[in-house]
Amino acid sequence: MRDSRRARLILGTLLTAALVTLTVDHRSGAGSPLASLRGAGSWLFGGVEQFAGATLRPIGSFVHAVVAAPSAQGEIDRLKADNTRLRASLAANRLDQVRSVELRRMLGLAGLGGYRVVPANVVARRGQPGFEDAVELDVGTADGVHPEMTVLNGEGLIGRVVQATASSSTVVLLSDPGSAAGARLEGGQEIGVVHGVGENGRVIQFKLLDSTAPLARGGRIVSFGSQNGRPYVPGVPIGVIERVEATPGELTRIAYARPYADLMALDVVGVVVEGPKRDPRDSVLPAKEGAR
Repeated sequence: MRDSRRARLILGTLLTAALVTLTVDHRSGAGSPLASLRGAGSWLFGGVEQFAGATLRPIGSFVHAVVAAPSAQGEIDRLKADNTRLRASLAANRLDQVRSVELRRMLGLAGLGGYRVVPANVVARRGQPGFEDAVELDVGTADGVHPEMTVLNGEGLIGRVVQATASSSTVVLLSDPGSAAGARLEGGQEIGVVHGVGENGRVIQFKLLDSTAPLARGGRIVSFGSQNGRPYVPGVPIGVIERVEATPGELTRIAYARPYADLMALDVVGVVVEGPKRDPRDSVLPAKEGAR
């Protein structure tokens, strides 16, 4: 009991002294004899406050980061997903633009030659019994496509359809060693046969049936055409002769040509479902480089 009374007495005395000190300091203003003591206190406790703030601030930031980590990771994942979708969208747009250009070129060539075509996309490169070099298209009999139809793109002859289902078809490329197409030299009646020789479609062989006919580098070849336009319609650009082989005493002359169409990078093509009313002859060939 006495300890409690003594404690209350001491506490009351200290409070009284504090009130008196505050009153004297307030009334004395700037000239207060306690000004130096007040400044020292402010410096001491202010420094303690700054030290405590500098010490605890990183701890607070760390705690905040730990608390916010799950939501931050979720935001990062969302941004990554958005970025992936954006990249895919841009790639798709670029691909659509490229295909649009290829489609316009193919339709332009078809229109120039008078060919009625069904546009198609190459969806796979595949083998076919009896053939090595073939591709699959995303059109079939439901689209009017049947075997023994000519296939071309915006540059020239691609090959012929050899098999068709309701929704797909298989095309043997001109570059296949088992492929053969009637061909004609530009500006004349000399005819021959084009064969594939492999080599990734970079070169095709042209056998000119008349061994006395002129054959030189730079000569251009177009399709001669088959009876009723099956499997090949006439006038489709095939390629440019790059090398003539010496064949003395032979009944045929042999040359090697570079196909107009890039047979290793096919995308948009057209299947000719109806041939031209008249042979377009050389009118579908591109302008010569020197004449541009």
